[in-house]
Amino acid sequence: MSKLVDAHGGKGLTCCLLEGAELEAEKKKAEGLKKVEISPREEGDLIMMGTGGFSPLTSFMTKADWKGVCDDFLLADGTFWPIPVTLSADKADADAIADGEEIALVSKGGEIMATMKVTEKFEMTTEDKKYECEKVYMGEGTPTAEEFWKIAQDDHPGVQMVMEQKDVNLAGPVKVLSEGEYPEKYKGVYLKPAEARKIFDDRGWNRVAALQLRNPMHRSHEYLAKIACEVCDGVFIHSLVGNLKPGDIPAEVRVRCIDMLVKKYFIEENIVQGGYPLDMRYAGPREGLLHATFRQNYGISDMIIGRDHAGVGDFYGMFEAQTIFDKIPTPAEPGKALLCVPMKIDWTFYCHKCDGMASLRTCPHSKEDRVLLSGTMLRKGLSEGDELPDHFGREEVLDILREYYGSLTEKVEIKTHKAATGS
Repeated sequence: MSKLVDAHGGKGLTCCLLEGAELEAEKKKAEGLKKVEISPREEGDLIMMGTGGFSPLTSFMTKADWKGVCDDFLLADGTFWPIPVTLSADKADADAIADGEEIALVSKGGEIMATMKVTEKFEMTTEDKKYECEKVYMGEGTPTAEEFWKIAQDDHPGVQMVMEQKDVNLAGPVKVLSEGEYPEKYKGVYLKPAEARKIFDDRGWNRVAALQLRNPMHRSHEYLAKIACEVCDGVFIHSLVGNLKPGDIPAEVRVRCIDMLVKKYFIEENIVQGGYPLDMRYAGPREGLLHATFRQNYGISDMIIGRDHAGVGDFYGMFEAQTIFDKIPTPAEPGKALLCVPMKIDWTFYCHKCDGMASLRTCPHSKEDRVLLSGTMLRKGLSEGDELPDHFGREEVLDILREYYGSLTEKVEIKTHKAATGS
């Protein structure tokens, strides 16, 4: 009997990925259906519905779901959910689809990823898109809509993603036919929720923490994972292997870095490394909630939430992704509430006077004594060929990153912000 936390939604893992004869029959049928091209973000969301990573979701959201999530963190049936999961189409394509019609969803590379029964179509005007952005992406760093819109459309990749969506959202249940490139490209790292749960069960784990990564592991990440190792049965280092913004480091490079760290600086029996197929939304606090929600489906009980979790620029308060967990609704119906809890950890750094890793809760010394660690500053320093401060990262990891940056022919400017520089 598993001792792990139940999947979110109270229905177990709801997996839309077809297999065997059913898969072959649906693939054949899909060839004759109307085709709608989906974005990389929508493709990642689709795969997560396929594998059960987005349980209990089995369809792209209706307007009632979308509105409930934006306003109250709740699906129309009262289940907690923090970020819209929607599918957009051109108006002409949407008008050509009848209510109840089945369509094929096609990746930008031309692969048929799924079939979908369209049960609802709803328009997304510019005002609707802006409403979603203000509800989901606006944080304490830009407390008014006026401040937010002064910079969001130019500097917030998540906002840009929403505003570039097509004009009509299609809702309805999906049958997923493919996991794309992930099983082969990230073999041994890409894990479905059921696969991760089996690993944890085989190790007899009960309380499992997840470390979310989109940057290579520096000393602060390592320290966070080790804190979690002290109080949990094990830690799941779970890297995003979907699309990132320009200047972020590719997943295959980050995976090599994690492999090196785990082998040299952790007890391997206490760590599992995995990857998941979503694109970053850069939604800060709301994305921290999403990370906890789908990690629950992987069997995670504790989500490590540190400084500026899933943030971008100065849009969010330093620990806003922690405090938001104290403000979300708790549905009364069993299974519909979020069960994965935040492991809130203060700003961590290397302190020369402490002669080791520390946090604002443990170190009494001044900023001048500390090596302030952030993925942004790591990427900026490596991209510009600067010498990194001592104790910023493990040399074995920095060697891998220097090799990667040395291979680039074009470099992207890395913008700094308050959370990255410590200002």
